Amino acid sequence: MAKSPSSSNGHSPAPASSSIDDLLLAALERGDESLETGRYIITYKQGAHEEGQASLAAAGMRVAHARDFTDQAMSMQDVGDADAVDFSELGVALVSGDAFQSRGMSMAALDADSPIEAIEPEHFMFADNVTSEYLRGFARAASVITADWGQFEEDHGRNGELKEPPTFEEQVLGATWGLKACRVPTSSRSGVGIKVAVLDTGFDLGHPEFLGRAFTTASFVGQPVQDLNGHGTHTIGTACGPRTPPGATQRYGVAWRAPIFVGKVLTNAGSGTTATVLAGMNWAIANRCPVISMSLGASIGVQAAYTAAGQAALNAGCLIIAAAGNLSGAPTGAPANSPTIVSVASLDQNLAPSIFSSQGKIEIAAPGRDVFSSLPRPRLHGILSGTSMATPHVAGCAALLAETSPAMRGLVLRNRLLALARALPQPVGRVGRGLVQAIQ
Repeated sequence: MAKSPSSSNGHSPAPASSSIDDLLLAALERGDESLETGRYIITYKQGAHEEGQASLAAAGMRVAHARDFTDQAMSMQDVGDADAVDFSELGVALVSGDAFQSRGMSMAALDADSPIEAIEPEHFMFADNVTSEYLRGFARAASVITADWGQFEEDHGRNGELKEPPTFEEQVLGATWGLKACRVPTSSRSGVGIKVAVLDTGFDLGHPEFLGRAFTTASFVGQPVQDLNGHGTHTIGTACGPRTPPGATQRYGVAWRAPIFVGKVLTNAGSGTTATVLAGMNWAIANRCPVISMSLGASIGVQAAYTAAGQAALNAGCLIIAAAGNLSGAPTGAPANSPTIVSVASLDQNLAPSIFSSQGKIEIAAPGRDVFSSLPRPRLHGILSGTSMATPHVAGCAALLAETSPAMRGLVLRNRLLALARALPQPVGRVGRGLVQAIQ
């Protein structure tokens, strides 16, 4: 590997086991607005995973392997003094800043016979709804580590008059506008037996409307899975919430019988890193979850590591669905911009693209404006907006579709999901194939 000056990137060494808060504070102290953590992500060439691991060992690195942890549920804080972390299902590894520098590694052009396809800086990732603070600059994101994230029902203005609702909306009562638009209430499917992994800020495991549901949980950020943010509880509610909530509460969940895999890849402040997200993806794929939902992102270019993870998912019969982002007029962010991951745009109640929804690489669209769903106790419910809220509509519909056949997995599931979408009169770069529709 070519050598580079040890301080060329301006970062101080960042251990593999660093907490997200420590990485954020270090970036704040150095005045870094790049969204880089100081660590690095290595993506191996397809079929060269073992050779890539051997190259790290040959460089004298101590490598922790996700496969050595139960169900591959590995938090970065669990790796001790390891120089690198290998994500066994993905063909991807994290390397500490210190090991990267001391071994003379470089992001320069790699030798043709190298088992490594790409070396990229690791980036911070954030909960991707319209209240996300990363859109206002990285320094602000770092400052919210201890902030109160309890403002859930912020009104961001409307995008025009509502059109006359579709006829099916008149036939079905007692469900959110988003579920009606996606034709969920009339579907005969429930998502039974289809494991849905939601990688987010966790979930309120004591939420009374989810009692008796099957949960599998793991945290990749050194915090309990219990959601103190609300973003994860909201997205899980849309993807997998109950069919008949108690009292007068309208139905807000799609795949109401799906086993739920809760992967906490973002802290209670709504922040994570490439590695925490990859760790959650690795875990979900290892557990063969047919549907993996990620309402998170960063405004950065296509990352080889996410592309490799998306391909690993497809190869394993899984499908990753991710939020396009909320930078109005800006291109889709990572990881949704990877070609192997389904990117989701947001629609308003008039089925027009939300003003905040990013554009460009878009596969499908879903309701994302003023979405009612679950929130942690004591509130139980609330309204949020963003491509984050659109994404679990697509994930839930994907679970209903996956239920129809064991062959409806991976790329087959992706293609059928897009084929069922309801065409919309907006450009593909805004809405993709159109509005997601539940299988009937």
